[in-house]
Amino acid sequence: MATLAEPLLMTVAQYRELPHREDVIEELHCGRLVALTRPKMKHVRLQQRLVAVLTPLATDKGIIAAEVPFRALPEYELRGADVAFVAHLRWEAADDEDNLQGSPELVIEVLSASNTKAEMREKATLCLTNGAEEFWIVHPKRKTVTVMRRSGASTVYEERDVIPIPLFETSMRVASIFE
Repeated sequence: MATLAEPLLMTVAQYRELPHREDVIEELHCGRLVALTRPKMKHVRLQQRLVAVLTPLATDKGIIAAEVPFRALPEYELRGADVAFVAHLRWEAADDEDNLQGSPELVIEVLSASNTKAEMREKATLCLTNGAEEFWIVHPKRKTVTVMRRSGASTVYEERDVIPIPLFETSMRVASIFE
């Protein structure tokens, strides 16, 4: 009886040898190449708003940036965070010719129509078990933010709520994201 061959896993080094494509964003998920759709302007504007709102809160602690590439696991993972916080020491230590090693301390994903619950759970688990303290899912239509913490706690904050941010020793209004 014939057996099915397991697909070969692609390493980050092999991924980097692929020809660059302008039409899609590609990531490496568990050694498999995944093509992502380019975001719409509403998504990009929300990313920029998050950067603008969070930067003053995090300035003395680290960097807030959009589209941060990171390698949660060194060999077979290369992903991007819609918005991320990285502590100053890690940011400065990151190799300019590589990507951030491990997950950013805070990973924020802006939910798109193409995202599934399973995909978000999988990415949250990957990040929270590889360096992230918090993983946020921003839901533009509902105007909510789901905050998952490494401790296992998960809370949904609505537009009228305030999110405590232990990483920055402060908090922020959810409404400030959507103004």
